[in-house]
Amino acid sequence: MSSIIISAETNQHLIAVGNQDPSAATEHLPTDLPGNDIHSSRSTSRSGINFPSAIANLLHLHHSSPPPLPAVNELTPTFTPKDDISSLRSFIHGPGDWSSLLDPLHPSLRREILKYGEFSQATYDAFDNNPGSEYRGSSLYGRRRILQLLGLSRYGYAVSRYIYATSNINLPRWLVQPLLRPKSSWCDVSNWMGFVAVSGDAESRRIGCRDIAVAWRGTVSAAEWVEDLQAQLVPLIPCAPDHEGARVERGFLSLYTSRSESSRFTRSSASEQVMRELRRLVEFYKNRGEDVSVTITGHSLGGALALLNAAEAASILPADVAVTVISFGAPRVGNELFGEMLKAKKVKVLRVATKQDLVPKVPGVVFNEDRMGEGWEWVYTHVGDELALDTEASMYLKRGVVDVAGFHGLETYLHLVDGHEKAGGVFRARARRDVALVNKFAGLLREELAIPERWYQPANKGMVRNEFGRWVVPRRPKEDIPSPCAPSPAAAAASASSAPRI
Repeated sequence: MSSIIISAETNQHLIAVGNQDPSAATEHLPTDLPGNDIHSSRSTSRSGINFPSAIANLLHLHHSSPPPLPAVNELTPTFTPKDDISSLRSFIHGPGDWSSLLDPLHPSLRREILKYGEFSQATYDAFDNNPGSEYRGSSLYGRRRILQLLGLSRYGYAVSRYIYATSNINLPRWLVQPLLRPKSSWCDVSNWMGFVAVSGDAESRRIGCRDIAVAWRGTVSAAEWVEDLQAQLVPLIPCAPDHEGARVERGFLSLYTSRSESSRFTRSSASEQVMRELRRLVEFYKNRGEDVSVTITGHSLGGALALLNAAEAASILPADVAVTVISFGAPRVGNELFGEMLKAKKVKVLRVATKQDLVPKVPGVVFNEDRMGEGWEWVYTHVGDELALDTEASMYLKRGVVDVAGFHGLETYLHLVDGHEKAGGVFRARARRDVALVNKFAGLLREELAIPERWYQPANKGMVRNEFGRWVVPRRPKEDIPSPCAPSPAAAAASASSAPRI
């Protein structure tokens, strides 16, 4: 089985310049790319393949004159008022077919996609990836403060549970650990992987149901984890024991189902943690006579975990609970029988994918294209509806440059969703999302905008001056120190009979 390999060092982009004439392609590539022998700006491999032009052709990139930039009004709000969409509940948060809302993209569906995309982005923004932090690999903020501190409280959700994960197979670049291991270090083998949140009363009335959102974190190092993808399909059991033919990628399943007795955060697997919380919340709100939906979201690796979570949720939760997945830049996860299982369980899946992003094409970017529809157990396939985006539709983004990490970035996706109206259409004139966010972790914005590349970081890199005038790493507030995800039996029994704190 073949798959495309993305090779990049940490914080280093694979960049090429696309051109209509492959012989005229120029590039700026790391000299240590496997299989490359770079001698000049017109580089070919030993096999005679021009890698930059091959990548540009794969990603549909060509040189073109950039369109004029519209003026950016800094006094315009970055979000629109929330309309009542309860009449669309069946199509957006229920079992109804939403294909009629995708092309052209219905404004209400666009806003909901952006909402769940913001939840996915929150898992990156709140992730402690500071090598010097004793809590590296955890959330920077406690669950009661995370949405408020990240400016997302306007969506009307409250986080009820954090999710932690570990893996029993080697997944380099996924697990991050502090460089120094003080006695107070929080964990060696687990990382924070996301959260479960519940819509409050006002938001539930607006959308027409009580929505339980699950946001899964991807990987901080953009697309580098693809290098380590095992590309080995294994049975989905135990997540769906009644579908023996369904197979999924081994690494994703391990991350979702592994436990570690050495960590108080992952003595229960991520699967057990999230399903315990979903069952508790669904039971509580259904006992109150409410309609309940479950919307699972994630970017990249998080999108893969979202599909596994949806497969299990649809197998365990009551049949009248709508289970929906909205993923961004997610890879293929399983075989065709896995996709058929999701359809049989009435799981709605919306895959948001940018044609310039390589990750949705893996695993099996070469092999699978000729084997789709043959029902082979070991052939990967995508599932659900696709919302196809194109970076060249945005007048704000650079043209003709291949930036693998930038094209895969979630902020790039959210920018394109905000400007998308219909397939092949122009960028929406009334798009309001802050354009500067594209360069938060990337450098795709045109230089004329004068937005620094990769500008997002804590003030003074998190350092503060103490009462003696020395710059120090501050201690975390008590409410932000990681605490185990599994409550004691007494606490679990008490929480099961009480309302979630919204």
